[in-house]
Amino acid sequence: MTLNASSSLSTPAAMRSGYNRFLLLVAGLGGLLYGVDVGIIGGALPYLEATSHLNAGQLSIIVAAVLLGSVFSTLFAGLLADWMGRKPLMMLSGVAFVVSIPIIALAHGYGPLFFGRLLQGVSGGLIGVVVPLYLAECLPASNRGQGTAIFQWLLTLGIVSAALIGIYYSYRVEAVSRVSDAATLFSFKDQAWRRIFWVSLPPGVFFVLGSFFVAESPRWLLLRGRRDRALSSLLRAREKNDAERELGEMEHTAATRNTAASTSRGSSQRKDSLLRRKYVIPFVLACLILFCNTATGVNSIIGYNTAILLQSGLSDLHAHWGYVIFTIVNFLMTIIGMSLIDRKGRKFLFILGTSGIIVSLIGVGLLFLGTEKLNQDCREALQTLVTPDQTLGLTFTPSEAKRLLDAQGYKGDAIDQQRASLAVIYSYGDFTAATSFVRSDDPSAAPLQINRESAVPSNRVEAFFKNPFANLDAARSAPLHIDRALIGSVPSPNHGWMVAIGLYLFMSAYAIGPGVGVWLALSELMPTRIRSNGMSIALVINQLVSTTLAGIFLPIVSKYGYSSMFFLFAGFTVLYFIVVTFFLPETKGKTLEEIERYFEGERA
Repeated sequence: MTLNASSSLSTPAAMRSGYNRFLLLVAGLGGLLYGVDVGIIGGALPYLEATSHLNAGQLSIIVAAVLLGSVFSTLFAGLLADWMGRKPLMMLSGVAFVVSIPIIALAHGYGPLFFGRLLQGVSGGLIGVVVPLYLAECLPASNRGQGTAIFQWLLTLGIVSAALIGIYYSYRVEAVSRVSDAATLFSFKDQAWRRIFWVSLPPGVFFVLGSFFVAESPRWLLLRGRRDRALSSLLRAREKNDAERELGEMEHTAATRNTAASTSRGSSQRKDSLLRRKYVIPFVLACLILFCNTATGVNSIIGYNTAILLQSGLSDLHAHWGYVIFTIVNFLMTIIGMSLIDRKGRKFLFILGTSGIIVSLIGVGLLFLGTEKLNQDCREALQTLVTPDQTLGLTFTPSEAKRLLDAQGYKGDAIDQQRASLAVIYSYGDFTAATSFVRSDDPSAAPLQINRESAVPSNRVEAFFKNPFANLDAARSAPLHIDRALIGSVPSPNHGWMVAIGLYLFMSAYAIGPGVGVWLALSELMPTRIRSNGMSIALVINQLVSTTLAGIFLPIVSKYGYSSMFFLFAGFTVLYFIVVTFFLPETKGKTLEEIERYFEGERA
């Protein structure tokens, strides 16, 4: 079939518009699943912890299994997308999510929970690569930014939904606890975490169904020599002239690449090397952007948001509501970013967002620094409380806070024992752990419990991921050592709300700029030849940075305070600002082939 013959089958305008909206809907469902993957465990974890009889190490692995699955699937997502196509991989990722839900919700024991969460992570890793890749290759340049932004928008909606579901069940659990006995409360908590996972099933089903009805990526089809199907795919979303022009650009780019390869084969030179500037520069730039995007601390700030607000001075209920507001701000500001991305351009929003992030992180860091510099280390007094079986239990009340401070010889009045906080870093041999902050003004808080199971892994696989150089056998008999025990005064609620406002400003700046633009940068910058595999490598870097920051967050906070982490995040964001200001080209309104020619040096 010739080009003109195929073009005569151009799709009517109303159908093109409807199909483009359908593409955006499917992309949004993919983002929703990704957001649910990130946020759903937060609401379920307290009830899973209370009813599953899993130890701290096993629970940590259950939480981290999503990240582990995501790292592995992200690494191979590009290869799979090239081998089987973008559309089948979208369907496969949705099926993996759908299958993971009943495995988790019906689980009794560690094995099924771990496998289900791992499968959920595999799904999230595939979605994070294939949906932005698919959108970049299918949507017209005029609304490609909006399409990828919808993916991020619905991702934030998934996080909001998870937070709202969690707080709904927290109220239900509180109501049951007032009128029921312990056995009934236990049974309700056991059902609560299962229902939280069941609620996330419908979006996965709809995503699989939606993926079935979309067309395959025209660029993937052309690379496989299926020119007529590539043109048909373009005609579903574009006018005839635009489809012909874009197909011509795609063929020109492919022909240029093939000519370069043939010329190289006919001479003593190398083939179309992947070390050419048109591949290396966009790849390195995309990897830098993905690295810096996670190094802003966004995932850690989302994951530990409630703990941050508690330590800033808010009550437990206010801190949980503060987190809900935080997710809603993320959702709403993503809408604004989505409306601006194709009007103002990617670079403008990146610069605006990173500037706001730097200011807000420094502000929050200074707020914490003002209170943390008064902390007192009472590790020696706490070490005397270690029992012969090398455990420690402590109910942190105002009187206990006074006793520990007196034992340390503290004579000041900057720390109010009635509103004091305590965090402990401890170790058994080579394995170190940290407690969460406990507050003396919280009568419902559980006693501080430090035991070997909370720090020492239960098996060598877990030990390798926690500390590959540690001696597990020695740690199983090593004494408990209190490395640090910081007591400080919990700030006033006004201080807490100032920190909350600073975090809302952080989330606003992130959502309007990097949050919307990062997926576009990832998919637009990569040339067609390396796009799928390049995106996979960049996202693996992203996941590794996220894993590292999550792993060091609590130990650094317990040892040096929240201010140190916020200043560290601000430093990385300064690097982010420099990269996007001086090295990121504007890609608004350009086809993927035009962007590729830009990096080859054809800037005109």
